[in-house]
Amino acid sequence: MHIAEQGTGPLVLLLHGFPEIWYSWRHQIGYLAKHGYHVVAPDMRGYGDTDSPLTPSSYSPLHLVGDLVGLLDHFGQQQAFVVGHDYGAIVAWHLSLFRPDRVKALVALSAPYFETSSSIRSIESFRQGFGDGCYVCQFQEPGRAERSFARYDYLTVMKKFLLYNKTDYLVAPPGMELIDYLETPAVLPPWITEEDLQVYAEKFEESGFTGALNYFRAIESYWELLGPWQGKRIDVPAKFIIGDKDIGFDALGTGEYVKGDVFKSLVPNLEVVILDGGHHFIQQEKPQEVSHEILSFISKFSTEKFHLV
Repeated sequence: MHIAEQGTGPLVLLLHGFPEIWYSWRHQIGYLAKHGYHVVAPDMRGYGDTDSPLTPSSYSPLHLVGDLVGLLDHFGQQQAFVVGHDYGAIVAWHLSLFRPDRVKALVALSAPYFETSSSIRSIESFRQGFGDGCYVCQFQEPGRAERSFARYDYLTVMKKFLLYNKTDYLVAPPGMELIDYLETPAVLPPWITEEDLQVYAEKFEESGFTGALNYFRAIESYWELLGPWQGKRIDVPAKFIIGDKDIGFDALGTGEYVKGDVFKSLVPNLEVVILDGGHHFIQQEKPQEVSHEILSFISKFSTEKFHLV
């Protein structure tokens, strides 16, 4: 597992999502290190310079959480603060569900915790809700998304995903591939540069997209593998941060869910922060606000001593 690392003090893990690498946390790494933390931002399994198994079954929540437990053991730490965005937030939620003894406190961005249904298969629910044009459905068939992405250069693919600023869910019209449906903005927003995008493009040119797509191809196993934790709450202290312009905030009812009682019943020790005007890649778009929200939360729990394994 490849990591970016800076600072000394209590350990903070920063977990990126799709389609990203450790570089998504470039603003938070220095900020948190400057405030007295040992910050570690890995390339997650399948991404960047970390190993990328070819089989989707190697991307189950058990494998992904196991990677993080191994990372904590590598640093000799019983616990860490865990911050995750997008799919990295999902992995962080599952780490907190499976191994709450290893999580000091959790900050999740953009992806709230949902309890996995034990009565309906995950892909079936996406297909019923959004049709075959839904990105999760299109990503299922091995090679399909890779072939469609290959019609564009890597920089264009990164622009199509990272600069997506609509609140609609990622669903292509019938008969169209998602990557063809996504627009390529002619002008970059002020929060990212061509050089930043090139960092992502070069890494995905080296690694390809199969590892990243395998996270979605493993979703079908979730309803079965997560059965033992059905009905279990996540009791670690948690903060959830989302922008009010994030994908599906209004259209999918995410905004209502994160403000409602069900979310808080699943995660009782929860704070929710909604950032005005924030889109999906919020730690890059609003770095100062997000960094402050992370620090203000984890600093509440930083006075106690960390235990060595």
